[in-house]
Amino acid sequence: MTIQQISIFLENRPGQLAAICRTLAKAGVNIVTLSLADTADFGIVRLIVDDHAKGVRALTDAGFAVRETDVVTVTVRNTPGGMAELMEKFDAAGVDIEYSYAYALGAGNEAVLVFRFKDNARALAALA
Repeated sequence: MTIQQISIFLENRPGQLAAICRTLAKAGVNIVTLSLADTADFGIVRLIVDDHAKGVRALTDAGFAVRETDVVTVTVRNTPGGMAELMEKFDAAGVDIEYSYAYALGAGNEAVLVFRFKDNARALAALA
């Protein structure tokens, strides 16, 4: 399934992630999952939230540099080899993964993998 991810570019200094979390909390937006990557000068926070439009509006209004990106989510078994089976499908189709992160659904047997591909349509076709 393709969904929208929020990417926020920030200075690499203390308090930046807390400010994002406070902004979303004040707007009543729940963070489903996030990924944080950094370099010496800046960071990129990637978020999936429960109300995308409301989250984007709150963050933009608060002055954050926000970018929206289509990502693909895939649910797999949360057991050893669950992700390996999926990677084999992508490898066989020659799908190029730009980045990925994941989260588990509670204490259940499923995990959700979030992917940014060079070609989302090709990745989705590999899953069909």
